[in-house]
Amino acid sequence: MTLHAASREALDLAENRLGEVLADAGADPSAVGDELLSVVDLLDREIGLRRAVGDPSVDPESRRGLVRRLFEGKLSEPALQVLDTVAGSRWSSPRQLVDGLEFLGRSALLTAAGKAGSIETVESQLFQVARIVAGSPELDAALSDLTAPADAKRTLVRGLFADKVDVVTETLVEQVVRRAKGRGVGSGLDTLVALAAQRRERSVAYVTSANELSDDQRDRLSAKLDGIYGRPIALHVEIDPALGGGLVVRVGDEVIDGSTSGQLAALRRTLARS
Repeated sequence: MTLHAASREALDLAENRLGEVLADAGADPSAVGDELLSVVDLLDREIGLRRAVGDPSVDPESRRGLVRRLFEGKLSEPALQVLDTVAGSRWSSPRQLVDGLEFLGRSALLTAAGKAGSIETVESQLFQVARIVAGSPELDAALSDLTAPADAKRTLVRGLFADKVDVVTETLVEQVVRRAKGRGVGSGLDTLVALAAQRRERSVAYVTSANELSDDQRDRLSAKLDGIYGRPIALHVEIDPALGGGLVVRVGDEVIDGSTSGQLAALRRTLARS
């Protein structure tokens, strides 16, 4: 998510407010996350409302009043308090307000997973779902299809993953699919994997291996990457026999290609320049 300066400041304020709200013992992070994402869906559908809530030229109190009139009695007080802060802040554009609200809804759901002790499970499941989608262009196309009804795509997601994944995982996957808007859903799922890893104060390493890694190999690779990057690294491993041998590791934009196929490709490039 790329935000302009005003939107970054607005998101910081809203994140602080969300943290205060969820610190209350009576607040349900999962419910707050679901409610905030339901508002995201509404603002995606209603262009006029999105512009009214996110128009920086309108007095902040007027925007807060509009939100209260629309949602009071329909959303919980914790969710309304977060929306008050969102609506009362200055965003660079109405679209960035919606993107910021999406981030807050996801954050609340990941907070729920953290409190339930399932954040590592959710992270792993999101990675596995991302790999399933990446491995099936037909599924990716179906989930990204702009012409497909939202209910049909939701039914498809639930048919594939319901009762197989944590409820937070399922909710987050459904939300990514709803907002795919013709783009592949893979990048949205990878973003969620990274957000979940951040909750565990880790960065993500996507590892492609020619063979299954033993626990000892995983531990040694993790320790090596921790040393290279100076921070804890969460490994997510995918098996691809086509590599021939070795590993390909991606951390952020950096790729370390130690595979046999990668080494052969490098050799071919060297010979071609000779």
